Amino acid sequence: MKSIIHRAEDRGFTQIGWLNSAHSFSFGGFYNPEKMGFGALRVLNDDIVSPGAGFAKHPHDNMEIVSIPLSGDLEHNDSTGTQGIIKSGDVQIMTAGFGIRHSEKNANADKEVAFLQIWVFPNSRDLNPAYDQKSFDLERDKNNWVTVVDPNGKDGVKINQQSWFSMAVTEANQLMKIKTNKENNGLYLFVIEGSFKLAENVLKKRDAIGIWDLNGEVLQLRTNEPSQLLLIEVPMA
Repeated sequence: MKSIIHRAEDRGFTQIGWLNSAHSFSFGGFYNPEKMGFGALRVLNDDIVSPGAGFAKHPHDNMEIVSIPLSGDLEHNDSTGTQGIIKSGDVQIMTAGFGIRHSEKNANADKEVAFLQIWVFPNSRDLNPAYDQKSFDLERDKNNWVTVVDPNGKDGVKINQQSWFSMAVTEANQLMKIKTNKENNGLYLFVIEGSFKLAENVLKKRDAIGIWDLNGEVLQLRTNEPSQLLLIEVPMA
């Protein structure tokens, strides 16, 4: 088994007035040749957008783009005609495919919106653009992993990759098992809130650990306090 730890304070940061964004991997004006992604995972941005502000319509192609609101309401519009608002508990995916334009805006004039935007390389190029969105009750399934993204769209939103995202809200001192759904995939575990210990490693809020070459091994972490976790599984090649 191999692993790498990315500490919250070592991320790249963008501040442009209406946007505060932290980048786990190279993005925009932040470039680190050692942080170009983790397997098929290319971007993990931790964004806070001021009231009423947002990203004007802009293009994407050949990327699976997952948005996970943490607080507030995020308004989405794209060139397929899809429009709507996503909030905490929702997970949205947009298949950029051969080309799509979209905008994202804070739907509220009186409070910030915070969300994670995650990019994963698809398993095929130039797919038809598509959109999916589902809601999840992590509190109802407390202390358990909840699948929010999967390749078949059976439990979560459908992604065009052998990739699974799982989320969990846990109590303190909770033992959580982690393993891959597919052999040779890697795991990227991001701490949204709280902290946990995995082997001898302690990870805190917005820290992350990437793990690969597991060879079927089942890992166990224990939370130190009430926590919210995001587990991203992706092909490593």
